[in-house]
Amino acid sequence: MTRDPRPARGATAGPPGSGAGGATVPTREEMAARLDDAVLRVGGVAHRTPVATSATLDALTGAQVFLKCENLQRMGAFKFRGAYNTISRLGPERLARGVVAYSSGNHAQAVALVARLLGAPAVIVMPSYAPRPKLEATRGYGAEVVHYDTLGEDREGLAHRLAEERGLTLVPPFDHPDIVAGAGTAAVELIQDAGPLDLLLVPVGGGGLISGCALAADLLCGGRCRVVGVEPEAGDDACRSFREGRIVRIAAPDTIADGARTPSLSALTFEMLRRHVDEMTSVPDAALVEAMRFAWERMKLVVEPTGVLALAALLTGRVEARGRRVGVILSGGNVDLTRAGEWFGRG
Repeated sequence: MTRDPRPARGATAGPPGSGAGGATVPTREEMAARLDDAVLRVGGVAHRTPVATSATLDALTGAQVFLKCENLQRMGAFKFRGAYNTISRLGPERLARGVVAYSSGNHAQAVALVARLLGAPAVIVMPSYAPRPKLEATRGYGAEVVHYDTLGEDREGLAHRLAEERGLTLVPPFDHPDIVAGAGTAAVELIQDAGPLDLLLVPVGGGGLISGCALAADLLCGGRCRVVGVEPEAGDDACRSFREGRIVRIAAPDTIADGARTPSLSALTFEMLRRHVDEMTSVPDAALVEAMRFAWERMKLVVEPTGVLALAALLTGRVEARGRRVGVILSGGNVDLTRAGEWFGRG
């Protein structure tokens, strides 16, 4: 039987997680194969971001700390990895139709940039109140921006409607195995460059980054690396889900960590957390500001609030790190400098 090669209108980029379309969550072995493939696909296109160290940070924590600087990634965040790994797999016809995504900022920029690199139209559903640099960068990469809040629709519903009406491929921010695998390449590089780790701290929003990074740590460190996810206290749905053994959904959290304002994990990322993550914790916004201050002033690294979630957990002692080799993912650096000045001025 010959199948019609044309993609369905409003398709999702490949098989989604079971929370977005009914497909089963891939096995550990299947995700490991996807990660291996993502390393080859993303390598040479994404920046191999540096691993930074600081004698001051080591002295403060009593640990040997290695910071994976995804704030220096293309478009300023790890999101480029998953977006490229996913969109680059689309055939010519689907690329010609274009892609659509919903995001408060970093996934928006990543999809917009990848679409431009691959010659695909992009429509991004964003809130009108998203940080100004993220809005401007998304438009600067050539994407059409649609504000869901001004239209009175929820962002996912609007994205699905646009996909259906225009025949676009939906590229979800975290609920997709190829998004997860692409994100995991950051931890692969960190462990390759820094060596085996005893502890890995990762920011958590929708769970795509920690899902991929925890898988990578499991595979490369032989189960000897403890993986801890970090959320803002105001948006601790993943912490609750991890403790309660079920997906907990919360109202839109009020936190300066705009990349972690997701109301819940997906079925895919929840299952990945259960398989590969050892602990979840959270930090207050005040700790994020102090972690940003440390990164900016002492290490000369511009990192956004979501990007310092893991560093804040380390600096506040929420996770015991003394005597260990610790990896920390700095997930992004797209920050509104005016807002940052306001945050620093309150301290």
